[in-house]
Amino acid sequence: MFNTMTLTKAAGALLGSFLFFLLMAWASSALYTVGESQDHSGGEHEQADMMSAAPGDLLAAAEGDGAAAEPEAETMVVLGDGDAAKGAKIFGKCKACHSLEGKNGVGPHLDGVVNRAVASVDGFGYSDAMKAHGGEWTLEALNDWLANPKDYIPGNKMSFAGLKKPEDRNDVIAYLQEHSN
Repeated sequence: MFNTMTLTKAAGALLGSFLFFLLMAWASSALYTVGESQDHSGGEHEQADMMSAAPGDLLAAAEGDGAAAEPEAETMVVLGDGDAAKGAKIFGKCKACHSLEGKNGVGPHLDGVVNRAVASVDGFGYSDAMKAHGGEWTLEALNDWLANPKDYIPGNKMSFAGLKKPEDRNDVIAYLQEHSN
């Protein structure tokens, strides 16, 4: 005999699973942004030639016979002149690990980070790579760090992939400047 309660339970489980995965996908996209991959390579031999070429040769090759594609116009960004309101929204990605209230979390607190010494927050367990790096968090250093933390200081513990757009990094830096004064 056909039992409608069993069918209802099965349909509910299926729809509940679908809803769960939909919500998890939405939540993860709010925390992490995956940049679009762009293939700028021209092949193995062209890459090897470009690695050994002088900067003037690369410019001449780019301007040369027109065979090379014209590079995309790069947006000029003046560090620190970003939109702090936009930076606050982008900083939402950072809030999972960092705060601006003087309390360490998974990562150190970031209030007062601009022009602060690297790896200098008391009570936070920095990696050896961060301790050995030294220096201070200038606008340029923050920009380089936010672009790709793993490349800027290899061996650090931060798992964030970075902010690929210069405008986003500049907006976050402007937001951090507001909390550093």
